[in-house]
Amino acid sequence: MVSQKKFCGAILVYNGDGAALVEIKPILRMAGVSKRYGGVRALEKADLEVRPGRIHAILGENGAGKSTLIKIMAGVVAPDHGKMLLDDTEVSFSSPAAANKAGIVCIFQELSLIPDLSVADNIVISDPPTRLGLIDRKQQRKIAEQALARAGAEDIHPLSLVKDLPLSRRQMVEIAKALARKPRILILDEATSALTVADVTKIFGVLKRLRNEGLALLYISHRMHEIAELADECTVFRNGHKVETYKAGNKTDTQVVELMIGREYKNVFPPKAERKTLENAPVLQTKGLTWTDRLKDISLTARAGEIVGLGGLDGQGQRELLLALFGVLRRCSGDILINGKKVIINSPVAAKADRIGMALVPEDRKTEGLMLPMTVRDNLSFAALRRITNSGIVNRAKEQKLIDEMIALLAIKTASADIPVGSLSGGNQQKVVIAKWLMNQPRIILLNDPTRGIDVGTKQELYVLLRKLAYDGAAILFYSTDYDELIGCCDRVLVLYDGKIHRELKGAEITEHTLIASALNVETDRVSHP
Repeated sequence: MVSQKKFCGAILVYNGDGAALVEIKPILRMAGVSKRYGGVRALEKADLEVRPGRIHAILGENGAGKSTLIKIMAGVVAPDHGKMLLDDTEVSFSSPAAANKAGIVCIFQELSLIPDLSVADNIVISDPPTRLGLIDRKQQRKIAEQALARAGAEDIHPLSLVKDLPLSRRQMVEIAKALARKPRILILDEATSALTVADVTKIFGVLKRLRNEGLALLYISHRMHEIAELADECTVFRNGHKVETYKAGNKTDTQVVELMIGREYKNVFPPKAERKTLENAPVLQTKGLTWTDRLKDISLTARAGEIVGLGGLDGQGQRELLLALFGVLRRCSGDILINGKKVIINSPVAAKADRIGMALVPEDRKTEGLMLPMTVRDNLSFAALRRITNSGIVNRAKEQKLIDEMIALLAIKTASADIPVGSLSGGNQQKVVIAKWLMNQPRIILLNDPTRGIDVGTKQELYVLLRKLAYDGAAILFYSTDYDELIGCCDRVLVLYDGKIHRELKGAEITEHTLIASALNVETDRVSHP
């Protein structure tokens, strides 16, 4: 049976299986678009077609050109060459406001919210409703409530201050803010990377509804299962070049990854620690660690050479545990022991001290991990001043040697150590965050979801690095919202529920089934393991 339907100005013909026999006319086309930053080629003769009523995934490693592509579309930067056509008319945008006016709205990976303003203020900040020359607060709240509802975030109060919201709720506000601008083309750059599982489910429903309403969506994500669930078509970029566009579902994950990295993809996770390593004396130990109602009687151990995962649903105390260990949280009770000796860690300075040797890779690299306007050199050096100064004077030769070692060790892609760290891709920024702590040669490494927003190639490099650090004697606590990482990287996994360690998983017990069941506080048969 053949049917017809009018959609976005085009007559589509469908076959009996519901497949379109006539291509939808592109709403936006980019042809031969190139962009360079100094000597670095970010994008080279890139082509792209965006169609209404479709979710188009953009794939590639960090540094592949994805961010530059969407920044050109969103009016953040101007291309050096090439053209962009909107409704068959050539356009160029001098600012994000101009792109927004044309109906192109981007939700960037790094949030653009103003923490000290309310949710409602942030949502309408670019075009607030006015009455008699003043902001109409009643109308502003109404607009915010409608935008939040459209984003599936009705539970967020429009008068709440953004700074009082956890990162996952701020991300939902960012999405609502974009939808309030009533876009024709919505670009999402790792928009789910900071969301809880429940929020991701809501957003998937929202995006599918927007697609059915005729919106054109560009979706950038390194989570392959998200691409599989959402995308209609995919385009892969590598080293600034478009590699291929294909219909979603026509390639396996392995084939897609190989397109992205340009080489065979195998051995994602390195071998785990040997059994004898897991019998070492604990380097880090806690006894009854408690903080308000968020941490309840936490007792754990971490040994040299071991990667201990922290699992469970988001918001069960994992982040608070890492912050408590690093001396960020005040008025914690219970004991912390380093090499069997009780210590007091009441500040990050105390945590970094030689006798403890702790490092924390934070959740949000933009606000907690880096000084974005400052150079790669400065970001690396500030964390290791005690190692590169003599009598308060920086030893430049020693500084350069350490920086060169870190850039080589983590394969940080940067034209120079003297360019702003904010100009690097997200994956390379994350490498700088990790590198600055490795400059101090920590014995205990705390990781708060370190691969969030990182491409698969860079993730693989980090997995190898973490295992190398463990092999060299570090004890690692690794919180991740990605079950595959917990299964593939960790020697043990502590699953938290309601601020408590609900279950410890070892060896063959570490499976997706047991992780999910434990995270939901559901009893399941234990898997026997050698």
